[in-house]
Amino acid sequence: MTTFDALIERNQDFASHRFLKDLPLMPTLRAMIIGCVDPRVDPALLLGLGLGEAVVIRNVGGRITPATLQTMGMLGRVAQSEKGNPAGEFHLIVLQHTQCGIARLEGDPDMLASYFGIGKEGVTAKAITDPHAAVAVDVAALKANPALPGTWLVSGLVYDVTTGLVEVVVPPAPLASPESNE
Repeated sequence: MTTFDALIERNQDFASHRFLKDLPLMPTLRAMIIGCVDPRVDPALLLGLGLGEAVVIRNVGGRITPATLQTMGMLGRVAQSEKGNPAGEFHLIVLQHTQCGIARLEGDPDMLASYFGIGKEGVTAKAITDPHAAVAVDVAALKANPALPGTWLVSGLVYDVTTGLVEVVVPPAPLASPESNE
């Protein structure tokens, strides 16, 4: 059996036994997780998510990039068109992990600069080789984005690929401080 055949067979099993009809477009846990494409780090599995519970955006390193922000903006527009724009508590979770392959790209500052939409001189500040620092950098980038509702919560986690546990690096907090009146 080929990989393709196995996937089609698995889909048939899913449709027969686990498919949930009429799920709402808006995630029921009111959460968006930004994580890495690494196959060892599937946010749905390691956080126990069910269908429809969270939006999951995955990219190399689980990083906040111009493409990530563009995707978030498009999702916001989709939510508005469905009259479901998440007002009130909504949680953005930055999920990065140990032993990430993006660290292997440290020697290619041109590629990394292009990925992050910055000059080569700014690559070091992205903390490519330190997931704990990188989570803090990316949470700060979300907090600095005026297009995101200030009432939304943001947090940062690092998943340890050797233990299976997540560590809270940045606890949940509003994107904007209450005194900023956003």
